Amino acid sequence: MLDIVGQLYQEKEYIIALRREFHQCPELSLQEFRTAKRIEEELERFGITHTRVGETGVLGILRGAGKGSGVIALRADIDALPIQETNETGYHSQAKGVMHACGHDAHIACLLGAAKLLAEHREEFGGEVRFIFQPAEEIGQGAKPFVEAGVLDGVERVFGLHTAPDISSGLVGLKPDLNNASVDHFKIVIHGKSAHVSTPQLGIDALYIASQIVVALQALVTRCTSPVEPVIIGVGKLSAGTTYNALAGSAVLEGTTRTVSQKTREQIQEQVSRAVEHIAGIYGGKGEIIWTDFACPLINDQQVCLEVADVVEKLWGNGRVVTDRKLSLGGDNFAEFLLHVPGAYAYLGTGNPVQPNTMNAAHNGNFDIDEDSLVLGTSLYAGYAVSKLGEDSWKKEVTAVARPLDERTFSEPKCFGKELASMELADARRGTEKYLVQEKIE
Repeated sequence: MLDIVGQLYQEKEYIIALRREFHQCPELSLQEFRTAKRIEEELERFGITHTRVGETGVLGILRGAGKGSGVIALRADIDALPIQETNETGYHSQAKGVMHACGHDAHIACLLGAAKLLAEHREEFGGEVRFIFQPAEEIGQGAKPFVEAGVLDGVERVFGLHTAPDISSGLVGLKPDLNNASVDHFKIVIHGKSAHVSTPQLGIDALYIASQIVVALQALVTRCTSPVEPVIIGVGKLSAGTTYNALAGSAVLEGTTRTVSQKTREQIQEQVSRAVEHIAGIYGGKGEIIWTDFACPLINDQQVCLEVADVVEKLWGNGRVVTDRKLSLGGDNFAEFLLHVPGAYAYLGTGNPVQPNTMNAAHNGNFDIDEDSLVLGTSLYAGYAVSKLGEDSWKKEVTAVARPLDERTFSEPKCFGKELASMELADARRGTEKYLVQEKIE
C-alpha cells in the first residue's frame, strides 16, 4: 500500500515553499490571474490535464491507471483578502493592502501537493480525480460556475478543507451535519433630499433614516427571532452626506445576515426588506435593498465524515479527529458543492502556542499558520482520493467515528483510543518529524 505520509513528508519543503510563494503574491477575488497561472504550471508539470472555469478558476483532471473506479472532487479556494499584513516574516505579502489572511494559500499548497503525489502514483488507483481550484470564495462567488460547467457531473464524493487556528496543529476538525451558517449580503440605498441643516423641514435626511434602520435591524434579532437559534444581522458600512452642515440626500448601507435554517433565512430577508421600506417611508424617503446569496448552510454528510475520519485513522492513528467543534456563523460556499454531491469539509488544525501568530483568528493582519500542519492537510486530500478510488483494502466499512477531544487541546491534549505514546506534548501539538519517523516511516 502507498505510504502517503512518508511520501508527503519527503515533499514537505516543496509544499511549504508553494504556500509561501502564494502567500507573498496574494490576489483579490476574481483577480487571481497569477495564482491561476501558477496552479496551471504545476499541474502541467505533473502531467495533469487542466482547463479554466471562468476567468480565474482552474479544474485539473487526473485519471488513475490502477484498480478501482469512481469519480471524486477535491476543492481548494484561492483568493485573498483586502487586508494589510502586519506580520514580519520572510514570506510576508508583497501586495500592499492584500493578504492571505484566511489560509487559502495553504489550501492551494495542500491540494497541489496532493495532485503531485497522486499523479506520481496513479497506478495505485482507478477512476478520476477532479481538482477544483475555486476563486472568489471571500465574496460568495466562484463555486456556482463549476457546478454550471458540469464539473460535478458523475462525481460521487466532494471533499475540501480549511485552516483552523482554534484547533491544535496535528488535529482535524470533522463534524457531521451543520457546520456553518448561511451568508447573505445586502446593500441598502436610501433616497432622501438634501437641505441646509438649519431647515430640516425642507429636506429628507437620508443619514438619519439610515441610522434608524441600523438600530431597528438589531431589534429584529432580539425581538423577532428565537433566542435559542443563532441569527446575525450586521451592518458594516454606512456612507452618507457630502458636508457637515447639510442633510444627506442619500445613504448607502452594506451588511450581512447569518442564519442556520432556510425558514429563518427567508424570514429575516423579508423582515429586513420590510423594515427598510417602512422606516424610509415614515420620514418621507425611499429605501431599496439588494440581496446577494453568498453561501447556504454548510452541512457535512454523515457517511462521508465517517469515511474521512477512517482515512485520518489509517494515516495518523487514533485520537486525531475533533468531532465537537462549535457551530460557526462564518460561511463558506463549499456548501454549494454539498447541495449536489455528498461530501465533507474538514478543519485543519493550524494553531500552535509556540508560534503565537498561528493562534490569531482569520481575517487578521497577524494571521499565520503552523506550517507543520501542511503535510497532514495534503495527506487528507490524497488519502481520501486513494481510499475511494484505490484497491479494496482501503474500502472497509466504517461504523464509528473518533470520539470528541476535550476542548482544552492546547493546554491539556487528550487523545481517545490509541495513545500517542511516542509523542511528547510539543509533538502532539505539532505532528512533527519525530512522530512521522517513529510511527510511519519505520
